[in-house]
Amino acid sequence: MNPTQLKQTSTLNKNFDFVNTIRCISMMGILFEHSQIAHAPMYSTIGATIVETGVLQFFKFSTIAFFLIGGFLINHKFQEYSAIQYLKNRFKNTVKPWLFWILVYLLLTMLDRTVAYMKGSDGGLMFTDFWAYISDLGYRVLFFSPYWFILNFLICITLLLIFKKYLYNYWLGILFGIISLSYSVNLYYKWFETTHTSALFGFVFYLWLGVFLNKYYIKVVEFIKKSSWLMWVLLYVATFSLGVWESMHLIKLGSTDAYNTLRISNIIYSLVSFGILLKIGSIKTLDKLKPRETTFGIYLIHSIVIERFLPLIFQPLKLNVAKFNVWQNTGLLLGRFVIVYILCYLLSSLIVKTKMKWTVGQ
Repeated sequence: MNPTQLKQTSTLNKNFDFVNTIRCISMMGILFEHSQIAHAPMYSTIGATIVETGVLQFFKFSTIAFFLIGGFLINHKFQEYSAIQYLKNRFKNTVKPWLFWILVYLLLTMLDRTVAYMKGSDGGLMFTDFWAYISDLGYRVLFFSPYWFILNFLICITLLLIFKKYLYNYWLGILFGIISLSYSVNLYYKWFETTHTSALFGFVFYLWLGVFLNKYYIKVVEFIKKSSWLMWVLLYVATFSLGVWESMHLIKLGSTDAYNTLRISNIIYSLVSFGILLKIGSIKTLDKLKPRETTFGIYLIHSIVIERFLPLIFQPLKLNVAKFNVWQNTGLLLGRFVIVYILCYLLSSLIVKTKMKWTVGQ
């Protein structure tokens, strides 16, 4: 290793803690979005819809930021391991925990249906055609729940491995970028399904961009650190406002997916937000949450907490959110998020200390 490489490695290791900060904040954002109790938009007045849109837009950078960080970390692994070795490690640390929690989710859902049936509710397909029920449930969990993003992430990694020889070529990034933008344009033309689960290759560009960021990390960070805070604040306000405007515009056009992560405005907003997080660097307070150890576990557990535990708290309250104003529903969203994050964090932290720590992976 030559002196330049040694210098870059030393600098990288010195500043690597920023990854944990972005990882932690991004996971908070993902849980915040998934803690909604009702499908947005849900208000008839423009003012209320703008507020709702702004609240949701605030954390909309989280998914893209997570793929960027994923790519950033993958770059080192691709250099250290062969494709086969990397996939073996990925199976152990990602696929096995993912499959375990999907199984837990399925079992708890069936238990919930069984208890409801015993109390006199209609058992539905589960008690008339079990295999049709379990196949339908498995399909919905795999492709229409947050667990889908793990599968999507693995598919994106596989694509990068396939093109590993050309990983640092600009044309590969341009190709992946065009694919991602096709999903952005599709929100207006509806050539195919617009939901996030249809975006099979929509996020691979951000994984690739994270790889590229890692390669040129020193130069990127030097530029960001030297740039003024005023520039970043102005960029943030402008792109945040643009994101709110585009969602409002899509709502006006009758879109059912007006808050899609792959909106062009949100892509720009996410990149600006990521730049700001890089400029902030490591936040030591968040390091105490040990995001490297707990983040994946939080993600794997949060769907179970939201869908199986939260109803036990909120259903007895019989809240009619359709009659709540935007501020009441925002407060409810914040309350649900706090409960979900604390429970998921505590569970993940506890599991990490047991022999079952493999279930929360890395």
